[in-house]
Amino acid sequence: MADVTPSSRGRLKVFLGYAAGVGKTFQMLTEAQQLHKDGVDVVIAYFEPHGRQETIALTEGLETIPRKTVEYKGSLLEEMDVDAVLRRKPWVAIVDEFPHTNVPGSGHEKRWEDVHTLLDHGIDVFTTMNVQHLESLNDQIWQSTGVRVRETIPDWVLQQADEVVMVDLTPQALLNRLKRGVVYAPEKAQQAMQNFFRESTLVALRELAMRQTAYAVECRQAPDEEPVRGGPAARSTIDTHERVLLLIEPHPSSAALIRRGRRVADYLQADCLAVCVARTAGLEDLSASERETLNRQLNFARALQIDTRILEGADTAATLVNFARMHGVTQIFVTRHSEDRRTSLFKRGLVQRIVGLAADMQVTIVADRTRPIDSARQRA
Repeated sequence: MADVTPSSRGRLKVFLGYAAGVGKTFQMLTEAQQLHKDGVDVVIAYFEPHGRQETIALTEGLETIPRKTVEYKGSLLEEMDVDAVLRRKPWVAIVDEFPHTNVPGSGHEKRWEDVHTLLDHGIDVFTTMNVQHLESLNDQIWQSTGVRVRETIPDWVLQQADEVVMVDLTPQALLNRLKRGVVYAPEKAQQAMQNFFRESTLVALRELAMRQTAYAVECRQAPDEEPVRGGPAARSTIDTHERVLLLIEPHPSSAALIRRGRRVADYLQADCLAVCVARTAGLEDLSASERETLNRQLNFARALQIDTRILEGADTAATLVNFARMHGVTQIFVTRHSEDRRTSLFKRGLVQRIVGLAADMQVTIVADRTRPIDSARQRA
């Protein structure tokens, strides 16, 4: 494959919604048809019809790149053929379902990585996603809906989009579409309305999508535009530079801390660091299971483009705060989780020591709201 200069990188347009059936793919294909009429070379690289006839009709007249088949556990499954799209080299590629996880054995684990390959080779991409697939919102969605969204996208991926368009539909109108069988078959629609598609849930998700779209607009304001009063752009011009530090532990609750810290850092346009404190740099003082958990959390932070460090020290609070002061940290995020009484008392003492030592910084204590995985409904 030929090298691609930064100036020739393709542009990414994301059609953002808050639930299946609001019309993201319909809007994307409508714009694709208009481009086609205007003489733009546009192809469908991946489209998921879901049996929605009005949407399927919008693919007529558009060239579709055949999918590739991937064998997995004795079955043949279909994925987007990235190499075929690169060989075809269209001006614009239509790629449905941005957060999709590819079948093991594909070139990339995630479809958004496939999309980045197309962009790197100068192909513009239109794609679709729902707001609940943003990684930083994962815990918030779980707490409010009881659904753990398994296919997620790091926030920085969406932030790199050249354009984010919210495709809106009122919750009442969406529920009417469900009842008419436009979104899902009748049996599946009834089940959906009793679970994820409750009106209160849809209202909350719609508000999140609106906020995310507004944030994307603020972040893309030109330098000579006046920032929105009180928004991230406004703060960045008047505040001192913020730097956020996360204390990572060998505990599942650290994942929620990482998501929360990353989102706050993005909102403040701040640097984000994550550290763990151990008695030895090689983590020999931890059990095998603790090391595995800690490494998983550190890798998760790195995937969200957070700079990670392992600090060596016998005094966790002092080591953390000294590092924070040396690196100009303005905010520290720690978790207070409750397990057995002895652990809870130790953790409370650690948090209190951090607060006491970091008097010149803001310390945010993130509540541990983890609950057993089997007690919540799951969504692929």
